[in-house]
Amino acid sequence: MSTTTAEGAICIGLISGTSVDGVDVAIVRIAGHAATAKIELLAFETVPYPTDVRAELLALYDDQSNAVARLCSLNVVVGACFADASTEVAKQAGVDLATVEVIGSHGQTVWHQPAHDPQRPLSTPSTLQIGEASVIAARTGAPVMADFRVADMAVGGQGAPLAPYFDWAAMTDLAQSRCIQNIGGIGNVTWLPAGCGLDEVIAFDTGPGNILIDGLVTLLTSGAQTYDRDGLFAAQGSPIPGMTDHLLEDPYLSDAPPKTTGREYYGMAQCREMMAEIDLVEGALTGNDETARQRGLDLIATVTSYTARSIGDAYRRWLPELPDQVLVNGGGCRNPELMRMIGDDLAGIPVMATDAIGFDGDAKEAMAFALIAHDSLAGYPTNVPGATGAPRAVALGKLTRLG
Repeated sequence: MSTTTAEGAICIGLISGTSVDGVDVAIVRIAGHAATAKIELLAFETVPYPTDVRAELLALYDDQSNAVARLCSLNVVVGACFADASTEVAKQAGVDLATVEVIGSHGQTVWHQPAHDPQRPLSTPSTLQIGEASVIAARTGAPVMADFRVADMAVGGQGAPLAPYFDWAAMTDLAQSRCIQNIGGIGNVTWLPAGCGLDEVIAFDTGPGNILIDGLVTLLTSGAQTYDRDGLFAAQGSPIPGMTDHLLEDPYLSDAPPKTTGREYYGMAQCREMMAEIDLVEGALTGNDETARQRGLDLIATVTSYTARSIGDAYRRWLPELPDQVLVNGGGCRNPELMRMIGDDLAGIPVMATDAIGFDGDAKEAMAFALIAHDSLAGYPTNVPGATGAPRAVALGKLTRLG
């Protein structure tokens, strides 16, 4: 039976993002709610997906044959991965799952469609995350809050981004304005004016995060590496003249918020197009052709520059003013070259990982879903209308109890 003490409730947050690396597990203690919440991180770990599960998730974007049958099984398989990851991290941290108030599971997004697609007459704003909550509840014995995005979409929002609720509750500063920039597969920003209320928050997806960098590294190393560790590939290259500016003509970047995007828009197809444009073949970084290798490094530097500049461009286009400080979380905050490029583009504005203010940059997104689940369970509205475009605030998530 779950318990809440004077020190707070133990909650678990789970998410796997668009990079599909594995399951982020954050175990937190929460006392209070919303802006009064005190949030303590007890444990965090990213538990990698089994190789075959990750491969099948990524394959769905390139080959959608038998997609319904494959998704039906993956929903259960991914749910088991989330449950096993929770159990593993809780055991390592010495946390008894019987004491957990709630597990907040974002799941694995396999499709996110924020607007009607005219090519599909019956299409409607909708979203699909897999990772069956009943499987997680059955294997852990804890109540599970999941399927967060659909409640926001049901009342007219885009269902994303959702982490701004946590950003506002945990990271609003009384003296200075902040941009909280997540760089997972996709980039998204939360604008927090100094001392702001929830109704002053602005948030939206800025465009690509690591997704194109990861895709190029995967293709150019023939899968030997799946991301640019420490930005070393980008640091050895130079942006290709004119190509970054061309990429910045991307129509998504000129769309006004509220707006969201995902792997449906950015992904491997775009990576292959860029490679074809400069006559690069797969494996160019691992072969003996030094000219091709350098061209591959230059392309990674170009896409890293594009990602950095798309972030600064989004701030200048869509925020009331530039922030006093930029705090970055997600895998991108561990890429020194990407962080340097963001800082260069936003000259004079400090750019640093959220670690600098006491929030683990890797754990923050999972922590966000622990807080959202905790507050939704208590009946608090947990979406941010200024982020999703919803006309009203609602409590997010569906509760599964099997005990």
